[in-house]
Amino acid sequence: MAALFETDNNEKEYTRHDPLLEEDIEKIKTTVDRTIYRFKFTEDFMAELYKFAKIHQYDHRKDFKEAWTKWTDENDEIITNETDRLLALGYKDEANIDDKMFKSARYYFRKKSPVKPEPKQRRQYISVDPELLAAIDEHIIVNNECKPEAAFVLFCKDNEQILRQSIGQICSQGINDAQLIQQKIKKTYKNRYFLLLNSK
Repeated sequence: MAALFETDNNEKEYTRHDPLLEEDIEKIKTTVDRTIYRFKFTEDFMAELYKFAKIHQYDHRKDFKEAWTKWTDENDEIITNETDRLLALGYKDEANIDDKMFKSARYYFRKKSPVKPEPKQRRQYISVDPELLAAIDEHIIVNNECKPEAAFVLFCKDNEQILRQSIGQICSQGINDAQLIQQKIKKTYKNRYFLLLNSK
């Protein structure tokens, strides 16, 4: 293991030390207070669980449980190593580890697809003119007795000029779908309507 020290002329140098003894590692573990909230299995152990789960993917519950008992007997060494590792990390209930392993195989890995889903492409964000937002807020404050739908219709009649400017600004972002633009303005109005009225 390398350690850093400074020489007389302030140059940083590394020196090699012998590996830490097991007792030194235990001392470090006890001095470092790390709380673990989610205990995970090692990658190697998860690979073995995954293999088992996929082999018995379509087994009925009783058959799956019988195969699980056989698998745990055959793989006692890796299960013991994983159990010891989790207990050393601070996992409290040893009996619960077996249950955690079974549930991972039965309910997670058995259903997990080997193919990663392609990430969904996000829609382009449509920003609206701050002038439009100010006009919406002003209109809502004056017309807060109306239902949101009726208030929006009134807003469109009273603010044609600002709406035209905002539509032009949205079109300059490369969005030319009239229905999409209308939905964006309507949704913005309704969202601000509820935000303003619920903040009172």
